[in-house]
Amino acid sequence: MNTSAPVIAPESALLSLRAVTVAFGGLLALGGIDLDVVRGERMAVLGPNGAGKTTMFNVIAGDLRPTSGSVSIKGTDCTSLPSRRRPGLGVARTYQRTLLFPGLTVEDNLYLAVVGRQGRHRSFRRTSIDEAWRAKARDAADAVWLGGRLSSSVGDLSHGEQRQLEVGMAVAMDPDLMMLDEPASGLSRGERERLIDLLESLGASVTLLLIEHDMDVALRVADRVVVMADGRTIAAGTPDEIRESAIVHEVYLGNSAH
Repeated sequence: MNTSAPVIAPESALLSLRAVTVAFGGLLALGGIDLDVVRGERMAVLGPNGAGKTTMFNVIAGDLRPTSGSVSIKGTDCTSLPSRRRPGLGVARTYQRTLLFPGLTVEDNLYLAVVGRQGRHRSFRRTSIDEAWRAKARDAADAVWLGGRLSSSVGDLSHGEQRQLEVGMAVAMDPDLMMLDEPASGLSRGERERLIDLLESLGASVTLLLIEHDMDVALRVADRVVVMADGRTIAAGTPDEIRESAIVHEVYLGNSAH
């Protein structure tokens, strides 16, 4: 099994990171990460707390500029582009903590995600464009099994349903790359099973990059897995290879067992 993410020809990669380093003062959060994700791939990034997973996500999403290295999406160098420009490149992401609008309905949250994908913010006007975007929002609700909760206030949803809605908001943006940051966090066993079914039901056109602390969720959803520790890639391979990796058991499972 490879101990680093395989290098893929740049022209075939939807996302490419090259020698990405992030330093916070004297702390090296990422130590020269190389990563490629091809279109249609389902990749999971595993690792103990402090491994650098979310820092890498923040760099990809434009929330954090790397100290050095480069990020390319669909062949465009976007290393210095701010996060507000990433949706225009087809990137949608969720966060560890929900960033929903609890006072609005499920449909309104999804509608705002659709509007955000267009790079425009408009009031709720009943124009033909807005109606088309509303229809897209309802389609996204159906895709994440919330079609029956369109008029429900987000504050009335269970935690599991709110996680579904977050995935739905990413779906509503019609992304080329969907980035999910620990979507199983705080879910019950039954809710995790439902999340797995949901992620597996996403269309083949969706490229998924998933950070997950729950190894069972990650290994069941992904077709390729990267394991990080101390800001570096320590292993990469298929779910079966990761399950059998001695270094993963030592570094990841050993840390997570405490």
